[in-house]
Amino acid sequence: MNELTTDLKSLHEATLNNLKSSKANNTLRAYKSDFKDFGAFCAKHGLNSLPSEPKIVSLYLTQLSKNSKVSTLRRRLVSISMVHKLKGHYLDTKHPIIVENLMGIKRVKGSIQKGKKPILISHLKSVINVIDQQKIEDIKKFRDKSIILIGFGGGFRRTELISIDHEDLEFVPEGLKITIKRSKTDQFGEGMIKGLPYFTNENYCPVVNLKKWLEISEIKSGPIFRRFSKGLSLTEKRLTDQSVVLLMKEYLNLAGIENKNFAGHSLRSGFATVAAESGADERSIMAMTGHKTTQMVRRYIREANIFKNNALNKIKI
Repeated sequence: MNELTTDLKSLHEATLNNLKSSKANNTLRAYKSDFKDFGAFCAKHGLNSLPSEPKIVSLYLTQLSKNSKVSTLRRRLVSISMVHKLKGHYLDTKHPIIVENLMGIKRVKGSIQKGKKPILISHLKSVINVIDQQKIEDIKKFRDKSIILIGFGGGFRRTELISIDHEDLEFVPEGLKITIKRSKTDQFGEGMIKGLPYFTNENYCPVVNLKKWLEISEIKSGPIFRRFSKGLSLTEKRLTDQSVVLLMKEYLNLAGIENKNFAGHSLRSGFATVAAESGADERSIMAMTGHKTTQMVRRYIREANIFKNNALNKIKI
């Protein structure tokens, strides 16, 4: 009996390890951060957070809905559920008291969520132009231009962008191939390759600018987008994803563009929106961005064509 109990305990531990291994470290950190807020809510009201029950979770979602978007509520629910699983507990997130409460909240708040603004071609050109105008060393200019142009041209998530190593690059006559070893929607690490062709206008070309950055920085291996120390001395340290956001917001501001509604996601959504405006179909957009479902890509296409395919254009006044 003791031997059986030991075996079951071992299997239980192995199962929990498998659950943890199925998620990326960033995802696990996000789960813990979300659950911490739920834990604080439970502690304040004398309720159990782990294990919890549907009624308590539903109360938490109602409280959260006062100042949060529906998408935030859904993410918190996933986090609470996953932490329960990782700790060996079951929580019925499909219980009617949770599902129907969310439906009611959605009706009250409305389902349209206002996302961050995409970086469009006009923004992109303004940002690159303003970088060129700065009285800074060329090494910083080419790094910053490369980050923004590669991020936009490849429809990258900012975490993917800063994860690129020199070994992931292959320059070919047509342009540049970039191997993405792992991404948010590629939890099993199958990887993908993105192809960036040369642009006619070299000043805005991701491939040309990246080549110049690699030449001037003399990077031959490891991270291609690195931090500078004081005095613009290039370090071995990889940039953080937050650095990309701050850098982009800084140059938008210098270009005279209100930067409040732009975020790291703006480069990726910008690529998808501009590609849709130019007539690219959803498959070719998804092949570059790595979206696994058509839902978000179709939203970009709809927004891009809101005036192009507008029925009002047919009305003669």
